[in-house]
Amino acid sequence: MEYTLSMTFLTAMGVKSTLSVSGVKATITEDEANALMDLIIAKNIFVTTTGAFAKKESSQLTEKKITKYSVA
Repeated sequence: MEYTLSMTFLTAMGVKSTLSVSGVKATITEDEANALMDLIIAKNIFVTTTGAFAKKESSQLTEKKITKYSVA
């Protein structure tokens, strides 16, 4: 299984912006996701055309199952 954490922020201008991180552990908790979002905002790591991330909007963990087939 592959897991992706999608975090949606509001920018300084109030526009939604989503950041997705693939390859996260399946056991990530809501508290850990919140702490990561707080850190991203506090460190001002990302700036968009509508400003820096200013507020948390939402987050979700998506599970993706991939089945590979052998072709001859």
